Amino acid sequence: MTSELEKIDLLRARLGVSYKEAKEALNLADGDVVQALIKLEEKNRHWNEKLHGKGNEFMGQFKTLLEKGQRTKVKIKKDDDTVVEFPATVGALGVLGAMASTPILVVGALGTIAGLVNNYRLEFQEDSDRWEPEVEVPENNFDKNNPQH
Repeated sequence: MTSELEKIDLLRARLGVSYKEAKEALNLADGDVVQALIKLEEKNRHWNEKLHGKGNEFMGQFKTLLEKGQRTKVKIKKDDDTVVEFPATVGALGVLGAMASTPILVVGALGTIAGLVNNYRLEFQEDSDRWEPEVEVPENNFDKNNPQH
């Protein structure tokens, strides 16, 4: 006959759960180690599936944001002339770099002030050249009794 502590140690060794989780699972299974293992595995599987779903959702949102950033252009203009043009994702990386590094932040601030003094301006333009075909699906007027129609 194994003691309750030995059962808890067995659950911990097999699944790497805490003493509290092992004790709760053992209590829910009325001391049956196999049933406690099954309950803990099901609990971990649900958590892993939930985490996997959230990860996929996050990656989908990140890809959408990245694609939108690639379609959006940032233009630095003086009068009507475009001096520099780059995707918005590059600009976002520059902002992140400025937030992470003080020297880059200082250079960015000085560049912004110099640009404002010399009448440079920023323009954001979303690429609208994406062509999407219009597909019209004809109604199905096929008559089974009259196949020649």
